[in-house]
Amino acid sequence: MDSAISEQRQTLSSTADNGLKIVVVGGFGVGKTTLVRSVSEIRPLNTEETMSQAGEGIDDTVGVAAKTATTVAFDFGRISLDARNVLYLFGAPGQERFWFLWDRLFSGTLGAVVLVDTRRISDSWYAVDRLEHHGTPFVVACNDFGGPSHSPAEIREALDLADEVPLVFCDARSRESSKQVLISLVEHLKNVVAADPEHGPRPVPEPAP
Repeated sequence: MDSAISEQRQTLSSTADNGLKIVVVGGFGVGKTTLVRSVSEIRPLNTEETMSQAGEGIDDTVGVAAKTATTVAFDFGRISLDARNVLYLFGAPGQERFWFLWDRLFSGTLGAVVLVDTRRISDSWYAVDRLEHHGTPFVVACNDFGGPSHSPAEIREALDLADEVPLVFCDARSRESSKQVLISLVEHLKNVVAADPEHGPRPVPEPAP
């Protein structure tokens, strides 16, 4: 852990002068840590711990019974948009007992990704609700777990998504797929700014190819 923190500090002391904070949220075991790991250009800092008996009866493991580790604070990664602008990625813990951390993670956030497991769509209701409460722009990304197929209209209805909220499908294990999710978010943020320049988030640069 110490070596990982040292590496983060060295990397973050670069010449990039515009850090843009993005939060990845969603239910327990939807792939938030996996997405941050797959797309980060540096070795991600994460706070995964082995799941223990302390979480039994508290954490809902329905659908993720094979999961052996869980995030207990947050994940952190980074991806460059260009020479001066970088995205700082924060993956929020999914267990209900750690939801109290979310409001602090949302502070200063430019936008968010709500990651959804379509086998357990209802697990992402809280993430959508909190982001709407904070007025934080977000996209919804459905992670492919090989579960039942749902149409975009069915997912939108299940999450009560506004028409302007982008809905995309992804494989969080794939760097290219995860990168496309972030590009979708950046494009959405640009549309938010164009629609309401006074109250929207600050303008963001074009994503790197």
